[in-house]
Amino acid sequence: MILVNLPYLRAWAAALLFAAAAHGADDLVYAGTYTSGSSRGIYGYRFDPRSAKLKPIGLLAPVSNPTFLVAHPDNRFLYAVSQEAGGSVHAFLINPKTGKLSLVNKAPSKGDAPCHLALDRSGRWIAVANYGSGSVAVLPLRKDGGVGEALAFVEHHGVSRVHCVLFSPDNRFLLAADLGLNRVYVYRFDADSGALTPAETPYIDAPAGAGVRHLAFHPNGRVLYAIDETLPSVTGYFYNVENGGLSEIGTIPIVPESYAGKDAGGEIAVNPAGTLVYASNRGHDSMALLVVDPVRFTLSTLELTPLTGRTPRHFALDPTGAFMLVANQDSGSLSVYTVHPHTGQLRPVGRPTPNIDKPACVVFVPAQ
Repeated sequence: MILVNLPYLRAWAAALLFAAAAHGADDLVYAGTYTSGSSRGIYGYRFDPRSAKLKPIGLLAPVSNPTFLVAHPDNRFLYAVSQEAGGSVHAFLINPKTGKLSLVNKAPSKGDAPCHLALDRSGRWIAVANYGSGSVAVLPLRKDGGVGEALAFVEHHGVSRVHCVLFSPDNRFLLAADLGLNRVYVYRFDADSGALTPAETPYIDAPAGAGVRHLAFHPNGRVLYAIDETLPSVTGYFYNVENGGLSEIGTIPIVPESYAGKDAGGEIAVNPAGTLVYASNRGHDSMALLVVDPVRFTLSTLELTPLTGRTPRHFALDPTGAFMLVANQDSGSLSVYTVHPHTGQLRPVGRPTPNIDKPACVVFVPAQ
């Protein structure tokens, strides 16, 4: 890692103290897992920003392969995919005092091996990506937080593997990253009915061999970044807010040229300031920190930070932006990092939290 000078260390420490003081209580953290080993579903933790430590709560929901989770904006409900036979989406009520989860209901995902979820900006709809059958469905959310039967469904043809869904910031479009077809699809979204229709330009091809995986919007709502699994790399796109069209900005690799081992892109996020993109590398076991050009929105590499676990499949920033939590799938652990307030650089805190087999996703739920 790049060495940080003394003023930066002081700024880092001051920011962490501020973040801790801003918390009246510990945040909740939920981790979804692959249940092919010793894991049994969704696990809960309390995150103490004063010590930057995770305190295990335990198994909170026995679910088959809940590999992706998303919390409702009101922080009262948690949603999970399940790769049980036929595929489903589960809705849970969150107890803010204990962190425990109560099943509200579940509904079919309308496809095999669902792997990703996205809530629309109104909090009334949830979209699901079905990796196994290459399809997308939109389900309504009931007043009690439960999920209804899918009201919109689209299926891609060919060797389709839909890996991610994402609503546009203005809630007028739904984007879907198809790893198998190496395309980003764009659908018009009707927030009244949940209906999906192909956009004027229904898709854009990702760079040859990229294997587009996950998507993240820049805070300006006009730029989209995608992590590519098989190159691995990050590709930027300009987003047309009028018709949902995408045009490529450029692609940057996220592993060194000298690296000859196996690798695959994992997760991607843009910091709230829009100055930095984070992209995890599974195999190289690192986090690429990419600086965003404020005019052209091209990317340049700040550094590749070595991580403390194997196969960083997913990560999440805490509500203050002062910490990052990484799910290490193959080392069976969760790692906590501080985030430098100016540079965005990461520093590990203590040792990874062990005893969680095959973690695939982590979600922060702010203290209430």
